[in-house]
Amino acid sequence: MNVFSDRSRIIITCNKRLTPYLELEVTELGFTLTRTFQTGVELEGTMADCIRLNLNLRCASQVHYSLKEFRAEHPEELYNVLVRMPWENILNNTSYISVTCTVDQLTVNNEMFVNVKVKDAIVDKLRRETSVRPNSGPDLTGAVIHLYWKDDRAEIFIDTSGETLAKHGYRKIPGKAPMLEALAASTVMATKWDRQSPFINPMCGSGTVAIEAALLATNRRPGLYRTNYSFMHLKDYDEQVYLAEMQRLRDQIKEVPGLLVEATDISDDAINISKVNAGIAGVENMIHFKRCDFALTDVPEGKEGVVYFNPEYGERLGDVKQLEETYARMGDFLKQKCKGYTGYIFTGNLDLAKKIGLKARRRIEFYNAKIDCRLLEYELYSGSKDKDRREKVSQE
Repeated sequence: MNVFSDRSRIIITCNKRLTPYLELEVTELGFTLTRTFQTGVELEGTMADCIRLNLNLRCASQVHYSLKEFRAEHPEELYNVLVRMPWENILNNTSYISVTCTVDQLTVNNEMFVNVKVKDAIVDKLRRETSVRPNSGPDLTGAVIHLYWKDDRAEIFIDTSGETLAKHGYRKIPGKAPMLEALAASTVMATKWDRQSPFINPMCGSGTVAIEAALLATNRRPGLYRTNYSFMHLKDYDEQVYLAEMQRLRDQIKEVPGLLVEATDISDDAINISKVNAGIAGVENMIHFKRCDFALTDVPEGKEGVVYFNPEYGERLGDVKQLEETYARMGDFLKQKCKGYTGYIFTGNLDLAKKIGLKARRRIEFYNAKIDCRLLEYELYSGSKDKDRREKVSQE
C-alpha cells in the first residue's frame, strides 16, 4: 500500500448547508464528484490530489483519504482488523499520531473507548514491526487517522488535513462572536457579487467577511496562510508536491484594479483587530477601514455592488429590544443610501429581520454553529430601475 500513488475514495467534509459551495469549489479545481451529501462530497483520487484540495478549499472542514472499508460489530473485532493493516508502510514510527472517530454503533456508549482501541491497534502494529512505540495524543498536529463506524460498517481514513480547514489561518485575533472563515467565504460566494464591483461591509466586527471578500476577488487561497497538515507526517511524503502546489497558489493571485472593499464598525477595537487580521492575510491595502456608525458608511453612488451586514441577532450578543431599532435603521440605510446595490443581511433571528422593512428576494439557508440562519437578499433598485420595474409590472 502506497497512499501517495494509489487512488482511493476521498471524502471532503464541511459544515451543514455549505455543501453547494464546496461542490462548486471542487469542480472548479477540475475534479469530478461521485457523490454529494449533507455535510460533504465524495470523489476518487490520490494523496497528491488531497494535498491540492487541502491548500485550495475555502468551505471544507477535512479531507479524508480512505484506507479500508470493513465490517465490525464490536470494538474487539475493530481492533483485530486494524492491527493487521500495514501501518508501517503508512506512518513513520517517529510520527506523533492522533485518532478521531465518528461512531454510531449499538455496542458503543463511549466514543473515547473506540478512539483508544484504534490508537492501540496502530501503535501495537508499529511497535511490532519497527520496535519503536510512536507518541500519540489528542493534538491534531501530526498524522491523524479517522474512523467512521456506523452499525456494522466501518471505514478507516487518513485525515489528511489535521486541524480543520474551516479556519483559514490569518485570524489571530478573533474578536467577539466571530463568523467561522469557511462560513463567511460561503456566504460571500452565495451573493451576486461579481468580485470586481464595490463590496460594502458595515458592522464588520473582526473583519472576516470583508477579508474573505478580498481573498475571493484576488484568488488568494487558504493554503497561503498555513504551514502544517497531517499529510506532511506520512511515510514517503514528498515535499516537492506540496511546494509545487504552494507555488501555483502564489502564481494564481490576481490584481483587481479599482477594487473597493469597505469595512466599517463603531468599535475602535473591532477596526484595529480587523486591520491586524487583514494584514496577516495580505489584503489590508485592499480594504478601506473606517470607524463609524454603520449609517455613516460611504456607499459610492452609481455603482451596482453588494452591501453585506452581519449584525448581532440576540443569540449570543446584544439585547433583542435594542436590536429591533438597529434592524429598522439597517433597512432605512439600505433604502436610502444603497440604491442600485444588492443588499444582504446575515441573521439568525427572523423576527428581528421583520423590522428591516424590506421584502427579501431570496432567503439562503446557513447554520452559524447550531443557530439556524438566513442570508437575506434585497434588490435595492435605483430610481430608473424601479421605474422600469413598475412599468414592466403594469404591462403584465
